[in-house]
Amino acid sequence: MSHDFSTCDLCDAHKNDSDGAFRVLPPVFPSYGGRRRFAGPVATVKCHEDNSLVKAALDTPGQGRVLVVDGGGSLRRALVGGNLAAAAARNGWAGVVVDGAVRDAAELAACDVGIRALALMPLPTEKRNQGQADVAVTIQGVTVRPGEWLYADEDGIVVMSRPA
Repeated sequence: MSHDFSTCDLCDAHKNDSDGAFRVLPPVFPSYGGRRRFAGPVATVKCHEDNSLVKAALDTPGQGRVLVVDGGGSLRRALVGGNLAAAAARNGWAGVVVDGAVRDAAELAACDVGIRALALMPLPTEKRNQGQADVAVTIQGVTVRPGEWLYADEDGIVVMSRPA
């Protein structure tokens, strides 16, 4: 995946779009991973304080994709930590965007993968194998569907229905 993009340029090009194919996520996702910029097709997981399906996804070949995790904005449990970030990097995921919390800040920063989340929280999740994969999710009010494209850089995160 080429990192020759700028979310600012994408926003300039699409600022007058009204069909909903171009969306900008709110600026509430600081970067915790070793990659500041990443992009790729979206895979999704929807879960609540249970990262079983996040682990299942990141243990499969990423093929340059971005896993978007709808954690409902919960800050009570971390949905991604150092082990899962390492698995994501090892398996070729471009990045993970978590509408929720992550943990193991030093380990996340050492992984060659993009990690965006709302906050750090040291408590891990329960594993109850609950949640849904490959469904449309809504994170911070923005709908993201599997197969769409996500672009993240120092300025923000945008989602598009097709590659830029």
